[in-house]
Amino acid sequence: MTPAEFGGLVLAGIAAGLVGSIAGLASLISYPALLATGIAPVTANVTNTVALVLNGVGSVSASIPELQGQGRRMRRLAGSAVLGGASGAALLLLTPSSAFERVVPWLIAGASVAILVQRPTRDLAAEGALHHPEHRDPRWLPLGVFAIAIYGGYFGAAAGVMFLAMFLLTTGEGLPRGNALRNVILGLANGIAALAFVFLAPVHWSAVLPLAIGLFFGGRLGPRMVRRAPQTLLRRVIAVLGLGLAVHLAVQAYG
Repeated sequence: MTPAEFGGLVLAGIAAGLVGSIAGLASLISYPALLATGIAPVTANVTNTVALVLNGVGSVSASIPELQGQGRRMRRLAGSAVLGGASGAALLLLTPSSAFERVVPWLIAGASVAILVQRPTRDLAAEGALHHPEHRDPRWLPLGVFAIAIYGGYFGAAAGVMFLAMFLLTTGEGLPRGNALRNVILGLANGIAALAFVFLAPVHWSAVLPLAIGLFFGGRLGPRMVRRAPQTLLRRVIAVLGLGLAVHLAVQAYG
């Protein structure tokens, strides 16, 4: 890897960390940045998942106060997150790389549309509190975690958005505690997938380091930027860029 590519991935990691804080779509920046260095699509995906582990560690460590009193819930959902993440990783490793290249444009397009039509998180939290004032989780919640974790282990763009929306609508928790729970569950799903990739997939380690450095600093800067940035406008810009990326990758995959 050249110094220019190393620096480019650091910058891409910072941007991905910021985008992840604003819209939950860090992979829309980090994944194409890896492709731009010449890394093959499946290798870029597994490398991206491994690099995102550091971002997850930072997010969870910053969420300790909001996790107080959620230990029982986390233990109930942890197994589903781990099994789902492992299943998604297995799906990626056992299917042909050509299948992944063909499905990724659709996944990115779907994630972008989800961001474009997503309701504000504060509205979701208010609705969840209205319907679940006693903070009683529905019995099907572990199954929902399992399903989203499969997607997260396979590719992952917008998995965090899906987790957060589900937790806000079903647990009755507010945004800070729901987001903290999302950080843990998403971290578990990504972490187990990354562990599988370390031993079973071709991780591009020279790309992991600069991307992880950028993700760490981008994640640290993200909350400050979110407080000042016009979030609705930024979400729309990110969604449009994501749709453009989906079209570009589709042309490559189907052309």
